[in-house]
Amino acid sequence: MGSTYPQIDDRLARFIERQPVFFVATAPLSAEGHVNCSPKGNDGTLAVLDPHRVAYLDLTGSGIETVAHLRENGRIVLMFCAFTGPPRIVRLHGRGEVVSLDDPRFPALAQRFAPNKGARAVITVQVDRISDSCGYGVPLMTFERHRDNLDHWVETKGGPAGLAAYRRDKNAVSIDGLPGHLEGDRGGSAP
Repeated sequence: MGSTYPQIDDRLARFIERQPVFFVATAPLSAEGHVNCSPKGNDGTLAVLDPHRVAYLDLTGSGIETVAHLRENGRIVLMFCAFTGPPRIVRLHGRGEVVSLDDPRFPALAQRFAPNKGARAVITVQVDRISDSCGYGVPLMTFERHRDNLDHWVETKGGPAGLAAYRRDKNAVSIDGLPGHLEGDRGGSAP
């Protein structure tokens, strides 16, 4: 049976932070819009900030759905599945906020994560519902390693200015036409 929790206690925080992958889901307000679900590798890119707040390092990619949806309506859920050990799924529902590279809060938040040249923002989530469920349907899987493809790809972009240009070109709007580009992204240095 599933349970809800009043806060992210130490036990839940340890479970969340040790999962090598988590999933982020958001949606636009429009009924015609697309729901988005993205897998995120957790190689030092997620932190529990306090009992009701988490954050993760948002990395440059070909899409900008999460950022666009959060800017439009703030709704977000993060899901963590146990692929080893006892079966379990933990979901964190809440309101997300995009903290871009040029936001004055970015440097302090970025210190919570391992350095990553591909960073384009930090997503913070004010968690208002914490729940778990059995996870009996989640397969047992063995984690091999995190991929380093993004690191190599970042190197081909010519540094921070090249990444900013890529984001201006590829992250301008979501697939539903919502604004996505991180305003003020002038290629500032990421952690």
